[in-house]
Amino acid sequence: MHELQRVDPDVNITWRAFELRPEPAPTLDPAGDYLRRAWANSVYPMAERLGVDMKLPPLQPRSRRAHEAAHWAGQQRRFDDYHRAVFRAFFERGEDIGDVDVLVALANAQGLPGDSLRHALEQRAFEESVLRDERDAQLMGLGGVPAFVADRRAAATGVQTVEGLKGLLDYVRSGTLDINK
Repeated sequence: MHELQRVDPDVNITWRAFELRPEPAPTLDPAGDYLRRAWANSVYPMAERLGVDMKLPPLQPRSRRAHEAAHWAGQQRRFDDYHRAVFRAFFERGEDIGDVDVLVALANAQGLPGDSLRHALEQRAFEESVLRDERDAQLMGLGGVPAFVADRRAAATGVQTVEGLKGLLDYVRSGTLDINK
């Protein structure tokens, strides 16, 4: 994303919350065949190509609390730092990002006021903004992550190259597409 902004400074990137398997959908078993195959065939090869250290997490927590915490971090003007810390905690160390104590510890490690985050999570201060993001994704027909939406007029899902994202932007900027009609 930062590379895209570097090559196209006019791009405004806004991360939105999307819980892949919200209640009551069951979470997936990390020891099950589906996740093991998906990681072996797709995730690990992609991570290797990108030079990213990723491990299949030993648990599949609900992510709504982590999204709420990320919204809180945005209010602290530290979204990127906190978001990166959550990704590393989950994909590199297998931590339970659905656990308030884990999220607070990540905030503290980033020099953010963990007690303020705990209070926000206990009060569900950012739950409605997370739910609004999820409703918007549903209205746009998005069902997977990551998803990239350009001007609410075109989208691409799955990991994309910078060139692919530039192509999406060029397509939308050309004015030839309007998915709202």
